Amino acid sequence: MERARDERTRAERARARRDSESSPDRIDHNWTDLLNELRVLQNGVQILAGFLLTLPFQQRFAALSRAQVIVYLSLVVVSALTTAVLMSTVVMHRSFFHRRIKPDLIRYSDILLRIILILVGLTTIGTLGLVFDLVVGSVSGTAVGVGLGLVLLVLWVLQPLTLRRCALRRRGISSAPAPGRANAEKSR
Repeated sequence: MERARDERTRAERARARRDSESSPDRIDHNWTDLLNELRVLQNGVQILAGFLLTLPFQQRFAALSRAQVIVYLSLVVVSALTTAVLMSTVVMHRSFFHRRIKPDLIRYSDILLRIILILVGLTTIGTLGLVFDLVVGSVSGTAVGVGLGLVLLVLWVLQPLTLRRCALRRRGISSAPAPGRANAEKSR
């Protein structure tokens, strides 16, 4: 009971701080959050790409079927594309730097971050499916790939939407932005 009250008090203080933030402070806060998310993704993308790039140097690689080679090469392309999209946020930051258009940078980087998450999900699903295909067989590879796809759908889409809806309901806010607020939300 005491812990729940402390958490509510902390949440109320955080909300008050957010509500009192000036627009430039909110923009800086959003940019910092976005950068932290990109940093986490960068490590995962590098590890996954590195793993994929080492596979051709393994002895069993020569035994891959034509379909497995096509899946592998597709995963390498998606992994490289993921890296390119991830790095494009840095390029955008450099081109937007000192132009006083940080809200646009945040909006476009948010879109790119969502694309990166989709590409990371596809690469992860494909890589796990390929590994299971090579070790156990194609049926297992397909089943594991589909299973992971469903898990990612739940964890990356359904769970965040459900939790956001519950949090907004607790705060007494509709999950859809108010008509006049839609444009205001976009400008943040």
